[in-house]
Amino acid sequence: MIALSVIIVSYNVKSYLEQALHSIFKALDSTNTEVFVVDNGSGDGSAALVKRKFPRVRLIQNHENVGFARANNQALKIAKGNVVCLVNPDTLVREDTFSACLSYLNKHPKVGMVGCKILNPDGSLQLSCRRSFPTPWVAFTKVVGLSSLFPRSRLFGRYNLTFLNPDETAEVEAISGSFMMVRRETMDQVGFLDERFFMYGEDLDWCYRIWQSKWKIVYFPGTQIIHYKGRSAEEAPFDNLRVFYNAMRLFVQKHFRKGWIFLPKWFLMLGIWLRGGLSFLFRLFRQLTVPLVDVVFIQAALVLAIFIRFGGFSYWPRYRIVNVVYTLIWIGCLFLMGLYKKGSYSSSKAIGGGILGLVLNTSFTFFYPQYAFSRRVMLVMGGLIIVFLAAWRLAVRLFSRSKRISYLGTIGKTLGRRRTLIVGTGRAGEQILNHIKSRIDTGYEIVGFLGLTEKDLLYSLKGKVPILGTMKELERVAVAHKIQSVIFSHEASNYESILSAVARGKELHLDFKMVPGDMDVIIGQSSIDMIEDIPLIDIDYRLFSIPNQMLKRSVDLIVSIFIVFLFIPVLLFLWLHPSFQFRKIIIADGHQGSIPVWELRKKDRKVSGWPGTVPLWIEILKGRLSIVGTEIKPFDESRNGYGFKPGLTGLVQLNRSKDLTEKEKERYRIYYLRNYSVLLDIEVMIRSLFR
Repeated sequence: MIALSVIIVSYNVKSYLEQALHSIFKALDSTNTEVFVVDNGSGDGSAALVKRKFPRVRLIQNHENVGFARANNQALKIAKGNVVCLVNPDTLVREDTFSACLSYLNKHPKVGMVGCKILNPDGSLQLSCRRSFPTPWVAFTKVVGLSSLFPRSRLFGRYNLTFLNPDETAEVEAISGSFMMVRRETMDQVGFLDERFFMYGEDLDWCYRIWQSKWKIVYFPGTQIIHYKGRSAEEAPFDNLRVFYNAMRLFVQKHFRKGWIFLPKWFLMLGIWLRGGLSFLFRLFRQLTVPLVDVVFIQAALVLAIFIRFGGFSYWPRYRIVNVVYTLIWIGCLFLMGLYKKGSYSSSKAIGGGILGLVLNTSFTFFYPQYAFSRRVMLVMGGLIIVFLAAWRLAVRLFSRSKRISYLGTIGKTLGRRRTLIVGTGRAGEQILNHIKSRIDTGYEIVGFLGLTEKDLLYSLKGKVPILGTMKELERVAVAHKIQSVIFSHEASNYESILSAVARGKELHLDFKMVPGDMDVIIGQSSIDMIEDIPLIDIDYRLFSIPNQMLKRSVDLIVSIFIVFLFIPVLLFLWLHPSFQFRKIIIADGHQGSIPVWELRKKDRKVSGWPGTVPLWIEILKGRLSIVGTEIKPFDESRNGYGFKPGLTGLVQLNRSKDLTEKEKERYRIYYLRNYSVLLDIEVMIRSLFR
C-alpha cells in the first residue's frame, strides 16, 4: 500500500525542477511513496533530465501545455497513494515536510487538506499560503486597498488572513496550490481539479469544494518550504494577467451567482474588470514611455524654436494644429527607424529618424503651403529635435553604466542593457558569455542559451546561465524572457538556423548578431560591436525593414490590380469553360505556416504557362503571395520559413534550369533578403518576362 503520491506539473523550469526533485527524494520514504512529474510540453529538456537523473519518477509527457488543472488530473487518476500531495516544481521542501504533514493528517481525521508554511526566497512569509475565499466583501477590501492599510484587522485583513500569527496552526478557507496535501477519501468525495481553469484559480476552486463538503482545511506551520513564485508562469507564451483575471471571473460566476445581501455579484465582477483594466493600462503606459518622452522633447524643441525666431511665446497658439501634424510625422519616422523596439536606445537611429522627419515635414509644408508658418522655425525645430532625441538616449546608455549611482545602474538594467540569448552551447558560446561578463559596458545582459538540438539541453554550463530551450523554442523563450537580442556563436552559424531564426524573429522585433566565421555571405550590414576581441556583426536583412515591406506590398498591389483588371475576361472564360477547374491547394507561406491558394487545372492536370498564373494574381492582390518571392511549394515539403512570401518568380525560379542544390538555393534567398530593392524586383520581373 502506497502512503503518499507526490505530483509535480512542470513547464520549462528544468533547473528548478531538478532542485525540487532532489529535495523531495531526500524527504521521502523510498519504499512507501511514488512521485509523478507531468511535463506540460516543455522545450527546455525537462523531460530528458527526469529520465536521465530520476529513474524512480513516473513521467507523463504532454506534447503541449494542457494547463495546470488538466495536467494534475492526469496523474491524480493513476496515483495510488492514500494521500496525494501537489507540489510546484519551483519549490524546495525540508526533510521533514512530508512526514510532518502526514502525521498531522493522521492525528486529525476531520482535516481533508493541509498546507505548510511557505516562504519567499528572502525568508519572508508568502501571504498566499493561507487565505479566505474572495467573497464580495473580502474582494472589495482587497480591491480598494483596505486589506493593505489594515492588515491586522479581522474585518479588513481576511484576504490573506494577515491578522493571524504565521507560526500558529489555524483552520483556514484556502491554501496555496504550490503545496497541497489531500486525503484520498476527500478527493473521492469532491472530485479532481476543474479543468476549466487553465492556470490560476483551480486551487482556490478545489479548496472551496472541499470546504463545502464539510472537510477542514488547515494551515500547518510545523514545517515549511521555499517557493520561487511564478517561474512556470514566466515561461508561458500567453498573457498571464489576462489568464489570471479570467480565472477570477470564472470562480465568481461558478460559486457566487447570487452574490451577497449588500454586495451583489455584478459589483464583484465590476471590481475584477476594473482591477484588470488598471493593470492593462499600467502596462500600456510603460510601453508608451519612450514615445511619450520623445513627444516631450519635440514639444520643447518647438517652444525653443518659436522663442529663437520671434523672441517670445505669443505665436505659440498659432502652431497648435500644425504641431500635431509635425509631431505625428516625427514619431512615425522614429517608429520606422526601429526606435520603439524593446530596449532600442540608438543615438544614430534617432539622428536618422530626426533627419527623415525634417525632410518629410518640410516636404509637407511645400505641398500644403497653408501649414508653412515659418521655414526658420521648422529648421531650428528640426535641428533641436535631432540633438534632443539623440542626446537623451545617449545619456541613458552612459548613466546606465554608472557604478557610483545605484539608481542609474537599475535604469541601465531595465533600459540600457539588452536582454540577450546566445545560440550554441559549446565552447564558442561560453567564450562569448565570458567576454560579455568580463566587461560592464557591453550593453548586453545574457539571459540564457539556446541549443541547436535537444541533445544540447543536457550540456553542462556549470550553473553560469541556464539553457532555456532549442531554436524551435525561440518565440516562446523570447516572449517569456523579454529577449531583445540574439547572438549566434560561430559553431551555430549555418544557413538553416540563422535564416529560419531571423524569419521567425522579425515579428518579435529581435536584433540578430553573429560572431563571424567562414560565412561572411550571411552578414546583413556592416555595423559591428566589439566585445574585446570578439566582433558581433548585425544580421539585418533589407527586406525585413518596415519601409521596404510597405514598398514591396505597394508594388504588388499596384501591379496585381492592373493585371487582374486585364485578366477579367480570361477569368470568366476559364471559370465557365467545362475543361478547366479551380482547385484549392495548401502551400507553404514562407513563415513556417500554410495558406490556401487556387490552382488552375485542366482534365485534372495543372495548367502551366501564363494561363496557370491567372488565379495566382488574385492571391497576390489578397496579399497571400508576392510577384517576386520564394518558390511556391506544398506545405508538407517545406520545413523552414524564410521570412518572405512565395512568389510567381524570384531568383531561385529564374535559375531553375541550373538544377540548383539546396545550398545554392539558400544563397539566392539570402542574397535577395540582403539586397532587396524595388529595382531588383523590377529586374527579376523583366528577366522572367523574357526568359
